[in-house]
Formats: sequence, structure tokens, C-alpha cells
Amino acid sequence: MAATTYDMPNYLHTKDNVALFYRDWGQGQPLLFLSGWALNSDAWAYQMLPLSQQGFRCIAYDRRGHGRSSDPGRGFDYDTLADDLAFVIEALDLSGATLVAHSFASGETVRYLTRHGAKRISRLLLLAPAAIPFLMKTADNPLGVDKEIADRVRADMSRDFPGWCDANAEGYFTPGTSRRVVDWTIQTMTQTSLLAATRISEIQMRTDLRPELAGIDIPTLIVQGDRDVSAPIEITGRPAAALIPGARLEIYEGAPHGLYFTHQERLNADIARFAAGRRRVTQNPVDG
Repeated sequence: MAATTYDMPNYLHTKDNVALFYRDWGQGQPLLFLSGWALNSDAWAYQMLPLSQQGFRCIAYDRRGHGRSSDPGRGFDYDTLADDLAFVIEALDLSGATLVAHSFASGETVRYLTRHGAKRISRLLLLAPAAIPFLMKTADNPLGVDKEIADRVRADMSRDFPGWCDANAEGYFTPGTSRRVVDWTIQTMTQTSLLAATRISEIQMRTDLRPELAGIDIPTLIVQGDRDVSAPIEITGRPAAALIPGARLEIYEGAPHGLYFTHQERLNADIARFAAGRRRVTQNPVDG
């Protein structure tokens, strides 16, 4: 599938005429980064710069309704977002890629593998996965979040999204993270379409991806902090690791949800090691 420019380089047009902005740094084995809920490709700067200098081709894009991509007012569902991911992979002719998915993007990658298979993907790294395996509290998922709480959070976002982002920023990072980084993150989030932010928050909460996790048949690493208040590990990373065949869980002590920034050096080393098929010499006790 040929890439199509949109007014300037670094844009691709999907079949339904949505312009997706992407950045593509370096040459070598491809790493495709997918940002978390309400974030865009800017979030990966501190991974893409050093890893592109280490011989990796580092790619990230803004999903529809986010950052510099267009806001079509539609397509904010897992199937469409997974098809957007497939389009980017095919348009850039990626092969043997490692997917690195943060937070909400964990659900996108799982649905991508369900719908499109892993013929172009070699490995999957799920970073602080907030969308899997299933977030809503039900009879067979007692640790999940009450629907009423989730609805109330979305209502608060709909009334004052910048204020909501600011009120919830402290727990996203570690104490001592500079206010400029916090403000930069809030600014990035508020570039996101409010429609996209609320719709994606809703599908993240109500979609049960447990049945799809058992079908993942590529090496999978889950990296998560034990101080992740946005996606507590006991309802996300740990049960997801148990459901994905052969998955390995790496826990970062003291790390929050925004560990792509707070623990960037350790994470970058783990991404490079995992993409190259290497393991740590000293295994984390929770590793498989």
C-alpha cells in the first residue's frame, strides 16, 4: 500500500480519508511506538532519540483525533484504531517490527493482532497497559472499576478537560518531576479532540479483551511500575501477563504510569534488549 502525503511530508491518508501524522527516525530494525490515552507521538521523544542512535528505526504516529492528525469525528473504536495501525505498518512497509504500546495502546495492539495477525510483527512490549485485560467491575471481574465511577470521571472530563488533566497529573509522575514536564504533558493531552478522549476512555473501560489475549503468539514483555495509580498492576499488568502465553512481566519498583519519562534510561535499555531478543542477566523475580 503506497503512502500518501497530506500537504507536507510525514502524513499518511487512511482509506476513510483521515490524515495521520507520523515521525520516522533512524534506520535498522523497526520499533513502532504507540502512545497512551490522549497522548501523541511527542511522548516518545526520549525513547526515539537514543534508540534511533543505537541502530533502530523508530516510528511513532498520532492516532486519529490526537496531536497533528486530523479529527474526523468518527472511528474512535478498537476495530478502526487497529485498522489505522495496520495501515501505518503496511504503508511504511514494516517487517519484523517490535510494537511498543503504552497504556490505552495495549488494547489497540491486541485488537490489531486479532484482526491482522503477526506476519509483520516480531515482538510486543506492553508498557503500563491500561486497557487489558478488562477494566470494568463485573461478577467475574471483581477487582475492576465500578461503572458509576468511570461514568463520573468522563463527566468531569467533559466539563473541564484541562482542569481534570491538571488535577490528576501529580500521580502520573514521580515526586520531583519538573513542573515543565507536567505542563508539557497536559498541553499534549489537551491537543486531543474531546470527542476522541471521551470515546476512547469509554471503550477502554467497557471492552473485555481477555479472550483475545490467549491468541497472542509472539514474544511479549509487560513493563509496569508498582506505583501506577492510573492502571494499578493488580488489575492490568499482572492478570494480562497470566493470560498471554509465555508473557514476561517486568516490575519497576517505585515507577508510576508515566515511566516512559521517569524511568527512561532503564526502559530504553529494556526495549533495546527485548527487541534484539536478549534477556537480562539477572532476572526480576516476577519474570517468567
